Amino acid sequence: MDRDRTLLTPGPLTTSLRTKLAMLRDWGSWDADFNAVTAGVRARLLDIVHGQATHTVVPLQGSGTFSVEAAVATVVPRDGHVLVPDNGAYCKRAARLTQLMGRRASVLPQAEDAPVSAAQVEERLRADVSISHVVLIHCETGTGVHNPLEQVAEVCQRLGRGLIVDAMSSFGALPIDARSLRFDALVAASGKCLEGVPGMGFVVLRREVLERCAGHSQSLAMDLHEQWQYMEKTGQWRFTPPTHVVVALGEAITQYVEEGGQPARLARYADNCATLVDGMAALGFQPFLAPAVQAPIIVTFHAPADLAYDFARFYAAVKARGFLLYPGKLTTLETFRVGCIGAIGRNQMREAVAAVADAMREMGIASGKPAASVAR
Repeated sequence: MDRDRTLLTPGPLTTSLRTKLAMLRDWGSWDADFNAVTAGVRARLLDIVHGQATHTVVPLQGSGTFSVEAAVATVVPRDGHVLVPDNGAYCKRAARLTQLMGRRASVLPQAEDAPVSAAQVEERLRADVSISHVVLIHCETGTGVHNPLEQVAEVCQRLGRGLIVDAMSSFGALPIDARSLRFDALVAASGKCLEGVPGMGFVVLRREVLERCAGHSQSLAMDLHEQWQYMEKTGQWRFTPPTHVVVALGEAITQYVEEGGQPARLARYADNCATLVDGMAALGFQPFLAPAVQAPIIVTFHAPADLAYDFARFYAAVKARGFLLYPGKLTTLETFRVGCIGAIGRNQMREAVAAVADAMREMGIASGKPAASVAR
């Protein structure tokens, strides 16, 4: 293979040559030039959600999950109680990390093939006044379902509860407007829909909330209040920053703006998703989700019922043709996932479908049709 493989995953993902080239220079972590890059990235991230008047951005080293943990530990008081509506694997992770942060967590089970019910969230909040915060996964990438952020935010605002949003796989693609949407913290990362490289998370925080969060966190490195105060005073990161990741994200955001920002990014991903689903349908594959609840980020497909199918061999055959798929996250059904995000377009999605068709022929899989018990 004489070219990079296309990553059909929800991050890390395929990046542009410009983003890759941005990482070829070394930077001093306390140098004024790098501090200016950090400031520019923070400001432009805030621009994406129109939060200049009310919010601030606090970046953090590590994967996106690091920043989710940091947001929970910083925003939720140690005697707080968090409700997590659960319709997938990343919801379960949010509940677990909340408990590991020493906060009380309650789970509201939801169907994996449907969006979170804002009405059920409201019912639970009214029934239990001890619940102080809700953690919502905006796009549950375990399945690809798009959860109703606006409706849940309205419920939390009306009932006076805090809201922490895991927007890891939606930030920059799905519309989020801090002027009309009330949230305490919203978490995302560099290596997702902004098409940077992995290694940095960030949290968009309502300033009036963050100002009250001193002493909440039990962590030195992951205290967002401390990180914010230090950055505001010095322009620097408290601890060694992922310099190349930050600079690459700055370049990726420049390309994001050039493309047309959130509406253009969403349009390209939606086209990728439609191209993928239509092409896979022609091979017999069926998505796990109904079209109405499918976010254009990642698509979960039922595994073929054909006895010749084996995911490990299927994955290797598609990889040999230049594309990396993603294993399924469901516990009761055999599935696999295909991402629609990254620096890719319709042509790459068509090539990916062709690679799947070639892999099927190599393995002797007659059709991607799932078992009758799961077919719609």
